Amino acid sequence: MKLAKVLYAGIAATVLSAAAGTSVAQTVSVGAVLPLTGASASVGDDQRRGIELAVAQVNAGNGVLGRKLQVIVEDSGGVAATALGAARKLVSVNKVPVVLGEFSSGITIPVGEYVVRQGDVHINIGSSSPQIRKIGEGSFSVIGLDDLSARFAATDVYSQNLKDVAFIAPNNSYGQGVAAEFRKRFEALGGKVSSVVLYSEGQSTYRRELQQMSRSRPQAYVYSAYGQEAATINREAYELGLNKTKWYGIYLTMCTSDTAQQAAQGQEGLEVAAIGQGGKSYEEAYRHKYNEAPKSSFGSYAYDGVMVAVAAINQAGSTDPAKIRAAMRALGSYSGATGAIAFDAGGQRREQPYDKVRFDTKVVSR
Repeated sequence: MKLAKVLYAGIAATVLSAAAGTSVAQTVSVGAVLPLTGASASVGDDQRRGIELAVAQVNAGNGVLGRKLQVIVEDSGGVAATALGAARKLVSVNKVPVVLGEFSSGITIPVGEYVVRQGDVHINIGSSSPQIRKIGEGSFSVIGLDDLSARFAATDVYSQNLKDVAFIAPNNSYGQGVAAEFRKRFEALGGKVSSVVLYSEGQSTYRRELQQMSRSRPQAYVYSAYGQEAATINREAYELGLNKTKWYGIYLTMCTSDTAQQAAQGQEGLEVAAIGQGGKSYEEAYRHKYNEAPKSSFGSYAYDGVMVAVAAINQAGSTDPAKIRAAMRALGSYSGATGAIAFDAGGQRREQPYDKVRFDTKVVSR
């Protein structure tokens, strides 16, 4: 089974399907909007790989509705306006009934809102802001939101006898949400968040923000940041000697995906987990195809997003978005690479497994 890759003029699109010669009538198409370029490109490429593996598995079996599956992947560039243009193309030109994406909450939210307004189904595969809940009916998340991750992180940090911390994150929907949720959970345990710094994205330096955060002399720095921006933060923290204090990363593979080893060495954190036999099978398939370990945990959530969409389409017996939406609500619990996926009344993942991790030349369990 060979995967076809096609590039269109304008916004780059990758068509992941069974074979280049497969006709449109013989396929079922869904769409995805991913950050293949920009600050989160490393994670976006890992998401693309997860989708690619899912397509290969589906098409090696019975396909979807007896046809081959095709996923049309559009590049957001990590920019909301570009992502919206990509979503419009998928919905109005490609006529897909389901759109997966994005990664950054500040992009996922407007993309999801557009998709559900058009009557299509939206599947969130990488964003965790509590604001995701407000996208509306027809949006589903295969990844847990920040009320779950913040609770886990706060408990993990506090259990290490770290009672006074500083927090830094991007000043966007995700960063605002995770900072607020962590502070609420940590202070409820008896801890103190002595400084919260929300930085503007796209800067060439974050020294001023790091120096501002360090003035409170915390026992630990808790942070969450996207690939290339996290690399700048980690490099400058290392140069300023702030790495001598413990660093805790929420989604550590995201925080260190583009960071030099010496700047990330010794950091701890949490990671969304790919657990059970499904997770093991995913990692084995990933290593077999790409000759390396997964670059992040987020590819497995993209994989599960595709598999959940396929399960819903098959259950619906149709590519009608309304029927797919009803089937998504009726799925119950789906066993995926990332564990058991069950949606609450708002379409959000009910339970989310996390791993305690550390950076020891790479992100490993602790």
